[in-house]
Amino acid sequence: MSLGEKVRLALREAAEPGKAAAMQAYMKSPMPFLGVQAGPRRAALRRVFAGHRLATAPEWRRAVLELWREAEYREERYAAVELSGHRHYREFQTLYTVPMYEEMIVTGAWWDLVDELATHRIGGLLTAFPDSMRPLLLEWAHDRDLWKRRTAILSQNRFKARTDTALLYACIEPSLSDNDFFARKAIGWALREYAKTDPGEVVRYVRAKGLSGLSRREALKNVPVT
Repeated sequence: MSLGEKVRLALREAAEPGKAAAMQAYMKSPMPFLGVQAGPRRAALRRVFAGHRLATAPEWRRAVLELWREAEYREERYAAVELSGHRHYREFQTLYTVPMYEEMIVTGAWWDLVDELATHRIGGLLTAFPDSMRPLLLEWAHDRDLWKRRTAILSQNRFKARTDTALLYACIEPSLSDNDFFARKAIGWALREYAKTDPGEVVRYVRAKGLSGLSRREALKNVPVT
């Protein structure tokens, strides 16, 4: 039995079908849910991943994409995201994974899938390979695809004092005129995270730029502004 088959079986065994419709409605997902809540899902996946190790990076990437592309239920896509970040495969997080993550971001096209990839996977690659990832993220920041732009904006959300503010602002500014909720929310969220490190700089930036009301409120949510 392949890893994908084991994952699908484990998810079905953990499912509570009576919860599936409400989960799908909450997430506004066109893809149905099985009804597996986050805790049971993670526990089931830990058991499966521990019992089925993948030996090579190509094998791991194929397994992630098989789960992703063949998913009939949203929890199977959550499983693909979790497998992509599993600790067993940290050494496989190289620039060769970028096309895989790009596919998942573009075809996932919703916050519950994209944000984990943006802040953990793409952010991790930016840390490890800054010279290659900076120009890529600048390219994504200007892309027509909303979710690639959101990824570029959110990629440094966990960086704290390591944040490259020039890169952050360069990724934000192409989306400043975007009316989409998810673009505006991403701008505010990214600035709010950096405000935990340098609130004065975020206040300065917000005052200097024509941010939407939503982006401004999010950015300054935890900052006392006089």
